[in-house]
Amino acid sequence: MKAWKQFEARHLKPLMRRLEPWDQERYGDVSVHYKSHLDGGGSSFGQEYIPFLRDRAMPCQARVFEWCAGPGFIGFAMLGFGLCDTLCLADVNPEAVVASRRTVAANGLSNRVGVYLSDNLRDIPQSERWDLVVGNPPHFDIAQTGELRFADEGWRLHREFFATVGRFLKPGGVILIQENNQGSAPDTFRAMIDAAGLCLVAVHGAEPKITPYARYYYLGIMRRGETPPAWLTGKPV
Repeated sequence: MKAWKQFEARHLKPLMRRLEPWDQERYGDVSVHYKSHLDGGGSSFGQEYIPFLRDRAMPCQARVFEWCAGPGFIGFAMLGFGLCDTLCLADVNPEAVVASRRTVAANGLSNRVGVYLSDNLRDIPQSERWDLVVGNPPHFDIAQTGELRFADEGWRLHREFFATVGRFLKPGGVILIQENNQGSAPDTFRAMIDAAGLCLVAVHGAEPKITPYARYYYLGIMRRGETPPAWLTGKPV
């Protein structure tokens, strides 16, 4: 049985994924190309970003970065619905990067979208600067089982992200990350954020502790000492 599972993981599953047909989802002016195994929720609960930002009357952002982007459902939706002018995407999975670049080519977005293969932020060019960072990262502190979409053992990915993202933020730049109350609570990340010289300035939709049911919430984070924009801290208009 163990030998079969190893064969399945190393050979059969990659083959099936290569044979899986491409699919598309349209968001405003952009048609996103993807394969189902690359979707970690960006096409479903990740789309809650759009009404969340619209309801708060967030002005159009000059450049948005989607962390742990997968095929880029969130970022491309923001671009397609006019919530940003340009977009930067990055993922550690080469298949996800291929999907994002396929979307860029099919929609003629090469002058508005940059796509990087990057382990967290390690391979992002130092010249990148972002007004807003969004993302639907792995939501659970569990051991890696081959599913990069869900597992962040020891919160290593989060910790490294908070420690390095500040160098890419423009003055007044905002980080708005979507998390799952079934896997974390805001206090799970507070010490990591503080240690990175950042500040948790807004929490939307979270329970005070981890719950047995899934509820997606948002952490609003900025550099320590910067003033949060009204759209981030205020109530929906």
